[in-house]
Amino acid sequence: MPRYLTAKAEVLLILVLACVPLFIHLPYRVNIFLSWEGAYRISKGQLPFRDFGMPLGGVYWVIPAVFFKLFGPQLFTLVKAQVFINIISGLSFRSILRSLSVNKGIRLASVTLFCVSYSFFNFWPWYNHSVIVFELVALAFLLQYLCPDAVDEAVGRRVKRRWLWLVGAGLFTAFSFLTKQDGGGLAFFVACGTLGVYGWLYGRWKPLLLFAGSFVVLLLLVILPFLSHGFGYWFNHGQAPHSSRVSGFDIAAEFFGSSQWIKFYFFLILFLSVVRYRSLAILKADPRGVLLLALTVGILAEAAVLQVTSYTPPDNNIFFHSFAFACILSLLAPLLPVNLERPGLTLVLTAGILFWWSGVWWKYMQRFAGAPAVKAAVVSPKAENMVNKDNYMINADTARDIPTDQWVECGLPAFHKITMPAPTADGIHRLMGTDLVRKGNGNLKVLNMSELTPLAVEIPYVLERNPGLPLWYHLGVGMFNRQADSFETRIRQRYYDLVLFEYLPTLNNFYPFRVRDSLKLHYRQVDSFMAPRRGLETKGTIEVYMR
Repeated sequence: MPRYLTAKAEVLLILVLACVPLFIHLPYRVNIFLSWEGAYRISKGQLPFRDFGMPLGGVYWVIPAVFFKLFGPQLFTLVKAQVFINIISGLSFRSILRSLSVNKGIRLASVTLFCVSYSFFNFWPWYNHSVIVFELVALAFLLQYLCPDAVDEAVGRRVKRRWLWLVGAGLFTAFSFLTKQDGGGLAFFVACGTLGVYGWLYGRWKPLLLFAGSFVVLLLLVILPFLSHGFGYWFNHGQAPHSSRVSGFDIAAEFFGSSQWIKFYFFLILFLSVVRYRSLAILKADPRGVLLLALTVGILAEAAVLQVTSYTPPDNNIFFHSFAFACILSLLAPLLPVNLERPGLTLVLTAGILFWWSGVWWKYMQRFAGAPAVKAAVVSPKAENMVNKDNYMINADTARDIPTDQWVECGLPAFHKITMPAPTADGIHRLMGTDLVRKGNGNLKVLNMSELTPLAVEIPYVLERNPGLPLWYHLGVGMFNRQADSFETRIRQRYYDLVLFEYLPTLNNFYPFRVRDSLKLHYRQVDSFMAPRRGLETKGTIEVYMR
């Protein structure tokens, strides 16, 4: 396949798949409250640690906050921001493969795999995804430095200042770390490992020192202004005064106990490396292949750790598939009697990827094809009894579940193009119709411990500035006993005019039960309605409290 056609196909694929969410209505996403409120506060001039507490880095919200400034603080603006993030991640992955001179056929198939396996179904900004995107940008910059002759002639003049690529790599690695500690720290070690292999191949060690120095200096420039605002307390989960959530044994147990794909890739890469590089001379004669090998091993090791330290969502670490696929086929290609750049073989590879990951796109094809909805598990006495794999087990709570066709838009601008259960929409309208909200004039003191954070625009209410209180109320994860004590003190003093509390009895203190107990004692519950969640296991109720 001609080079220019391959390049156009890769870019077009990245753009088209990233833009799909813009053309559909989406159901309310569990946990998206955190992305919305952090971006909203930053768009209003607040800063993490100075104005609110959070055991994450503020860089997570920077892109969504810019999009709020451009398009307004609707929930759907987060989708637009994620489209941009997905485009950047796809182009960064493509740039990495181009810098390493990966075979064009393998590259197109790998880009396809990256899009369908990692970025396509990420419709909303989330810190566990953004941290990897910043890492990909950093690695793309790093490899532009390590492989300068792979840069297009159109930007050839930038090669004269190659050190800027290393500084850029250090900057985005710092951004990755300031999005989430574990992913950003691992990104730093992956980059250092790649630079270490480069130093061994070429005997050049200054790039490693320049990269590490850039990372440390840029990190300090961002962190130092916030040290007096409790940065050391918030951004250290797993250290004192908090408790650790993970250990080396946990990582080893997950790796040896499951991790089938990661172990399979490790084995296949090791086997093909032994076959491909039969001597040290052959190894050093293929520096870009060795850099791809080192980078992929680092990515696999990172994925093995992240599946334990960043376990939500459960497929958070699957970016490793794309790197492993590109590395394995690059090791295999010289051993094959055919050229994988031939158009026919490229199409077979790409079609194979789509077949392999059909589970990602098939459910959307079903919607467009008008496939019938899944039958309810409750059997109607007037209908023919039919048992299949979707209803052979009956849950006692199934009758209380809300079918997808009863999810509606609530009609408020902040929730435009976002559907939610009809009882949730009804509850929001009852809340908006209360005298307290209608006469609030934007001066209400509200504690919103629920997933309906966009109500800050619709009610509206005062966005409290307090570095000691967090945006994320998961006790032991996003907040701790000190913060729970502060909330309970204010509740005893009846500080808040209105409190929204989301009661999730099956989730361990996702919203602190102890705070709810205080509300029951000191406030009056005036309403309750269904939380905007799918699934029986995490179904909850939003309770409305007033003085």
